[in-house]
Amino acid sequence: MTKELKYITLDEFSKLYPDLVLDQYDVTGNYVKLKVDGTPAKKRGFKKGGVRRYSTVKATVKKHKETRKRVGKEKKKATRAVKEVAKKSTKSIISADVIKGANLAGKTILFKPNPGPQTDFLAAPEKDVLYGGAAGGGKSYAMLVDPLRFAHKAEHRALILRRSMPELRELIDKSRELYPKAFSGVRFREVDKIWKFPSGATIQFSFLEKDADVYRFQGQAYSWIGFDEITHLPTEFAWNYLASRLRTTNPEITTYMRCTANPGGAGAAWVKKRYIEPTPPNETFLGNDGVVRKFIPALLADNPYLANTDYLKMLESLPPVQRRQLLEGNWDINEGCAFVEFDTEKHIIPPFDIPPSWSRLKGVDYGYAAESAVIWAAVDPEDDTLIIYRELYQKGLTGEDLAERITIYEEGDAYSISGVLDTAAWNRTGYTGPTIGEILVRAGHKLRPADKNRLAGKIQIHERLKPNKIDGRPKMQIFNTCPNLIRELQTIPVDKNRPEDVDTKAPDHAYDALRYLIMSRPRASVHDEMFQFKQNLDTHQMSDEVFGY
Repeated sequence: MTKELKYITLDEFSKLYPDLVLDQYDVTGNYVKLKVDGTPAKKRGFKKGGVRRYSTVKATVKKHKETRKRVGKEKKKATRAVKEVAKKSTKSIISADVIKGANLAGKTILFKPNPGPQTDFLAAPEKDVLYGGAAGGGKSYAMLVDPLRFAHKAEHRALILRRSMPELRELIDKSRELYPKAFSGVRFREVDKIWKFPSGATIQFSFLEKDADVYRFQGQAYSWIGFDEITHLPTEFAWNYLASRLRTTNPEITTYMRCTANPGGAGAAWVKKRYIEPTPPNETFLGNDGVVRKFIPALLADNPYLANTDYLKMLESLPPVQRRQLLEGNWDINEGCAFVEFDTEKHIIPPFDIPPSWSRLKGVDYGYAAESAVIWAAVDPEDDTLIIYRELYQKGLTGEDLAERITIYEEGDAYSISGVLDTAAWNRTGYTGPTIGEILVRAGHKLRPADKNRLAGKIQIHERLKPNKIDGRPKMQIFNTCPNLIRELQTIPVDKNRPEDVDTKAPDHAYDALRYLIMSRPRASVHDEMFQFKQNLDTHQMSDEVFGY
């Protein structure tokens, strides 16, 4: 075989090298590639200066191995550096661990909680805690510091939420003041708004402009979730959904939900119901959902840095409603509430036996996914004062369920009580069976479609809340056994885009039922017994005289 020979046929190869097995890369068509020394490529070992094949696959694998080796060395080096810095660090942020007695000798304190509510909040062991009340109580800094309790754990994932991006930016700016000074090596990723700590723990900032925004966190898991100014959320949907994201794989990490709030806002009603109403402040209680909770109130006086400043004077100069909220931390009123004239001392009364001679009626707002609300009222013949004496407020009722519940509620009444029902309950939306209205009427309930004029209905409620000119008694009073209607009248806000109407994103089912009822123009001169001649009712159309038209 000569050196000029570069290829031989497969037959020639088998004769010359019967013991060799060809590699697929040595064969081109019917020929076998030879090296410059005349031997087939299968026989390893190139002659010096010979032609060599270059494998891109092998080169890539080699490069990846070298990269992994280099990154591994750098990671180990960084870990050793972080540990060394931690040993020598003179900086610390007070967290729950510190409050419980950590050694602060030689440490520079970047944040020290104020004695009282702020300290109680950071040390609270309860799963779900609301920290709120007056403005200036130190809620924002407490919200930033609390998730640091497990910042040394790699599996710790915290999420801090606000209603809008501008509000979120304020929190992020405050976190820039604290986190880098307390944790050497912590980094903030602006794109996704995440702090990455040397341990691997993260604190993420995000916002919830609408309920559907919670689906951005689908499939995620967090060991700590905080809602700053939670009353800005109109409904409890976001809280309920994100509570399902609360979990961790590290048994050494305890999961927490934390909230801060001032009284007022679109969500004041549900926040008050969940945290304020069940038990006195600072007392641990078990919620209906099985979650251990606590409400920790805060006042401006609890913050020594602001208590005697111009900030106090500014709060004192606010209008009465806002002053009671932001300075006194009063949860019985709501900033921007549609019915600022509602007064618990004037409009809420203890129950009494309603005389059988008084005219009675009801307003019904149907819902299935949302609450169905029924409001019963009687008219005092002395001055036509409307007495709201009963309510039904329940979610998940079918038409048959609602009919049965109304029947039970009216079991002690001498006669069937007439009323008005949301017009939507009479509509057919592709369903061939009876409407909700027809179901209720067939069950014996005397109902007709309500007048749903929203603005006129709201004005009529305002008129009913006014005192009469004779003795100052309000034209409408409510039994204290109607908590849902009371809560909605106390808290339902005005629509920011339509100030003449209420915000329909807030809970308004009892309010709607009351509005339908009042728009029927109830009066004492007409008695419900006028319905007795219509025992064999076959239509929902009632006599207009009964409703005062």
